[in-house]
Amino acid sequence: MVSKPHGGRLVDRVVKGKRREHLLEEARELPKIELSFDRAVDVEDIAHGVYSPLEGFLVQEDYLHVLYDMRLSNDIPWTIPIVLDVDPTEIEGVKEGDDVALTYNGNVIAVMKIEEIYGWDKKEYARYVYKTTDPGHPGVAKVYSMKELLIGGPVDLVNSVPNPLDKYVLWPIETRILFREKKWRTIAGFQTRNVPHLGHEYVQKAALTFVDGLFINPLIGWKKPGDYRDEVIFAAYEALIKNYYPKDVVVLAGLRMNMRYAGPREAVHHAIVRKNFGCTHFIVGRDHAGVGDYYKPYEAWEIFQEFPDLGITPLFIREAFYCKKCGGMVNEKICPHSEEHRIRISGTKLRKMLQEGKTPPEYMMRPEVAQAILKFDNPFVT
Repeated sequence: MVSKPHGGRLVDRVVKGKRREHLLEEARELPKIELSFDRAVDVEDIAHGVYSPLEGFLVQEDYLHVLYDMRLSNDIPWTIPIVLDVDPTEIEGVKEGDDVALTYNGNVIAVMKIEEIYGWDKKEYARYVYKTTDPGHPGVAKVYSMKELLIGGPVDLVNSVPNPLDKYVLWPIETRILFREKKWRTIAGFQTRNVPHLGHEYVQKAALTFVDGLFINPLIGWKKPGDYRDEVIFAAYEALIKNYYPKDVVVLAGLRMNMRYAGPREAVHHAIVRKNFGCTHFIVGRDHAGVGDYYKPYEAWEIFQEFPDLGITPLFIREAFYCKKCGGMVNEKICPHSEEHRIRISGTKLRKMLQEGKTPPEYMMRPEVAQAILKFDNPFVT
């Protein structure tokens, strides 16, 4: 069975019809808060149920519970504080209980009821969420650049944030219908922000042996320079699915969600999100959502022991490599040969080859996938 949404009910705060017209009219007179791209994306994800059971940005009680206990105040597992930061000047004259219009690029996207205005300690946030206060960590650097106050309360989405990749996006309400139509009872979610190499394919196909369907869900949105462009990731996956997967066992759809690089905590967050999409299982990478050497190997696996009530089954599939002696993709559990026979797939090496316009060897990447990537003049974010 398609999984139950986290917290038992799929949140839907997308306003339509007469109520939308009424809210848009009302918004003209309301105080305005201009959102960054990241926060505008959070508003959309809340409204479409990606972050169920959240109805809006966290109030202080929930914020502190999530920060210290990795649970909401009602004890539902939740690991990443979803917060809206503001400067005191932006909310001058606004008090708790007031409505405000949230804008992006000057256009109203949502109306928010402010339930609480409160201060926060950015260093404390970094220490607990990222396990480091080092501004060299990209997630920590983002937190340090955020504003002085937080506001909590429910949001109602009245307009979408423009998205050039909209054709690739499916929301939880849509995937749940799709999985049911396909009669999939078990679905493994796979998150990525990279083009697929043979190691990814190995892990995905290992998961597919246990479940009815695979949901490949690339993140689109904020990326670091040097990351693959979103269109490139989709073109690469389309080539892989067309040439190397049985018909009708894969759904490929994008999700615009902020990448926080919070390692273990974010691994759990990503599992919860895929539970909301209807997945019963979630493939967790060895260094899931990690960056640099901030997290220990397999730390992203160990954290799941703290959440027996998560409601989605994590799949821990060991990293694959090519073994010259075995003559194929294997992992440490099934290959008896020494390191000299093993070729590990390095994402950095792959990037370098593709940057130079070279086709990687077939034990690293399928030729059709490489061709799909090399059709782009510049496959990388600059």
